[in-house]
Amino acid sequence: MNFLEYPDRDMLAIDLANVLADEIETCLLNHDQASLVVPGGTTPGPMFDVLCAADLDWSRVHVMPSDERWVSPDDPRSNSRLIRERLLVNRAAKAKLVPLYAEAKQPEEVLETISATLQPELPISVLLLGMGADMHTASLFPGVDGLDAALDPHAGTLGIMRPRSVPEARVTLTARVLDGAMSKHLVIFGADKRAALDMATKLPPEQAPVNAVLAGMTVHWAE
Repeated sequence: MNFLEYPDRDMLAIDLANVLADEIETCLLNHDQASLVVPGGTTPGPMFDVLCAADLDWSRVHVMPSDERWVSPDDPRSNSRLIRERLLVNRAAKAKLVPLYAEAKQPEEVLETISATLQPELPISVLLLGMGADMHTASLFPGVDGLDAALDPHAGTLGIMRPRSVPEARVTLTARVLDGAMSKHLVIFGADKRAALDMATKLPPEQAPVNAVLAGMTVHWAE
């Protein structure tokens, strides 16, 4: 794990967006397309604001969320909506969104279909993740129903998580798929998350799911 510390969050957003753009460009020099996986939540927004203006052949970039709530794509809590509104604008409007949601009451009904659409995108070219103070990443939450299956080294592409604290299920890329990315970045802010990351390195993935993907990770931190 490579740990990078920045003087402030604005500098982190600018530098990390430039790193991501450079890695995408390098991938496109050697491949027909590049897959970019990004998190939801508020953390990646400033990076998206910079990255969307990068001078890339965005028509060959396929963007997907690391995880998704099982809600309509127009729901304010949808990670795909955040990506559409914050990242797939400006020059990046030409990129293709690869969603983890399909119209169905429950994700089990369409999980195989969604998984099949993801196969051409793997392995992930460039991965950006966030982490919660509880040491979760994507929708790999400690103690959540479905975690053991998603951490299994022989797991499929997607896992279904059912947190008891929310009404809807979540679909997430499994630890195997996330950890297999060609380039991996984790962005965290604040002393509490830095302490949580330090603790995660000492715990098994069942207690600290982020530890399942830290090998070879570049961590970007600012207060």
